[in-house]
Amino acid sequence: MTKVRVYELAKKLGVPSKKLMTILEDLDIDVKNHMSSLEDDMAQLIIDLINEEKEPKKNKKDKEEEKELKIIEPKKEVEKKEEQAKSKTQKVVLPEKITIKELGQKTNIEPVKLIKKLIDFGLMLNINADINFESAKRLLKEFGFEAEKEEEESKEKLVKKIKEESAGNLKPRPPVVTVMGHVDHGKTTLLDAIRETRVAAQEAGGITQHIGASQIEKDGKIIIFLDTPGHEAFTALRARGASVTDIVVLVVAADDGVMPQTIEAINHAKAAGVPIIVAVNKIDKPDANPEKVKQQLTEYGLIPEEWGGDTIFVNVSARNRIGIDQLLEMILLVADMQELKADYDSPAVGVIIEAKLDKGRGPVASVIVQKGTLKVGDIIVAGGTWGKVRAMFDSRGKIVKEATPSIPVEVIGFEEVPVAGDILKVVVDEKTAREMAEKEKELLKEKEDITSPKVSLEKLFDKIKKGEVKELNIIIKADVHGSLEALKQAIEKCSNDQVVIRIIHGGVGAINESDILLASASNAVVIGFNVRPDSNARKLAEKENIDIRTYRIIYELIEDLQSAMKGLLEPEYKEVVIGHAQVRALFKVPNVGIVAGCYVVDGKITRNANIRVIRNGVVIYEGKISSLKRFKDDVREVASGYECGIAIDKFNDIKEDDVLEAFVNKKVE
Repeated sequence: MTKVRVYELAKKLGVPSKKLMTILEDLDIDVKNHMSSLEDDMAQLIIDLINEEKEPKKNKKDKEEEKELKIIEPKKEVEKKEEQAKSKTQKVVLPEKITIKELGQKTNIEPVKLIKKLIDFGLMLNINADINFESAKRLLKEFGFEAEKEEEESKEKLVKKIKEESAGNLKPRPPVVTVMGHVDHGKTTLLDAIRETRVAAQEAGGITQHIGASQIEKDGKIIIFLDTPGHEAFTALRARGASVTDIVVLVVAADDGVMPQTIEAINHAKAAGVPIIVAVNKIDKPDANPEKVKQQLTEYGLIPEEWGGDTIFVNVSARNRIGIDQLLEMILLVADMQELKADYDSPAVGVIIEAKLDKGRGPVASVIVQKGTLKVGDIIVAGGTWGKVRAMFDSRGKIVKEATPSIPVEVIGFEEVPVAGDILKVVVDEKTAREMAEKEKELLKEKEDITSPKVSLEKLFDKIKKGEVKELNIIIKADVHGSLEALKQAIEKCSNDQVVIRIIHGGVGAINESDILLASASNAVVIGFNVRPDSNARKLAEKENIDIRTYRIIYELIEDLQSAMKGLLEPEYKEVVIGHAQVRALFKVPNVGIVAGCYVVDGKITRNANIRVIRNGVVIYEGKISSLKRFKDDVREVASGYECGIAIDKFNDIKEDDVLEAFVNKKVE
């Protein structure tokens, strides 16, 4: 007896896989997921049932219900009109600032009357003068109105609103897919194969449009691929509150297997809660071993469907165009299961995925519309900038007049360059747009002045007491795999009734920008064991207010975590890094030992500072400076941009290209 898969049957019947799964559940037919198989006779039974359901059945009962609806409808309309009239005489919604002229228009009160009343209050203002909400509220009270403040929509609320639109106006939208994976595993080649074009050839041809996304068609359905350079860009957007990806395609080379960046990509996708499809690439290579890749990925929770899991694996060769159609089919299947929908009729809301200043065209932004339809001529706001859509181009550089949900377009018409991750919103007029942009700029300034602190070990207990923290996310970076595994086990045991500790990512090597971005997006603490943050990571951590903790002894780390959870952590001293020097040459000096000829890269090196020797991001030694010289003279400090000679107390194993990190311990007030 032959068998048929659930998703194949759904395709044959022309119904979504999710609907078919529900029907099977109602019939008590045991199926795990859309890849499960059904016997032929069972499949025929389902076909008969669905065909019966499709037949029109308009009986007497339906007609009676229709009649009832017609009777109820006018009554509802009357009630609605009465309610509107009632609310019009009593309440009015106002923004933070409004002109007297606009206030008169909103309330049907002559502006002259409003100005006279303001004179009674001791305010001499003209018709175009702005007054704030509190003044307007007091003024309108005199005329029998109750003023309510217009609720500001934050970025988070907007994103939530997009997802929570009423089902009535919703129509299916194309899925947005991000391709992630380890470097050299074939992400770009796979995207090229999917688009059936070559990026390099396009760039050589001088095409200037780079939209940051590609649009392809499969079986009459559209799929959008984000051309991100990897998980860093994916997480950077998420850190700013914008979530644009529906599906992640994880590319793993069949001859190479799981690599550090593969694990990073998995953790970034999981932290975002996005479904993962694994594309096992380079299957045509002689040493390809797809089964080994499957085995390795089970350790990270990606279990193939044929092994009882729910992760789809597709074997592909990007170079030879093998398995591409099957991959696209699986993307459409996962999208079908997610039932991706959006409102096409409302004013457009989207996300800026890239933005730049073009010499000839001015500010240019790549946008993915998430709700509504964006049209040429629309007045738009994104973060602290606004504009009018003068022109739009699709992913192939062709001029378009409108863009519907999920469709990526390049937008020209902004006054200034917006920021990637900003939410784009269509508004009624230029005045509103200008006001909203100004307000956002003010908010950004306020945020810069008082940056909202991310979770840190010092403040953990206070947050636990207030009920703000029930979960502590941690990212661990260690010098070797052995240390990493030991740390994971030890840290997970620290969880208690009040706080669950979740390790969202663990890796080997220096703390990098990608770790800080993930920490920012997931509100996590970064822990380094025998490793240090690189300069870019350090700057980003300061900007994003991320707590980085570095340790050399495992017990100190565990003690700190336990103390933080009990509210006992009161650090008396804080380590402050004051400078970095790179070793350029080595000299053997009698009675001194090895002296490192160094170039001070940033900050300064002082004679009384502690010194740390870092090789490839890993701490080799920590100690004191025994000698600091400029030429032959002893000096107290050497600033950045200068050369110097550094000798380290009781340590001679220095190598060229080592980084010497100078730090001091300052008492925390």
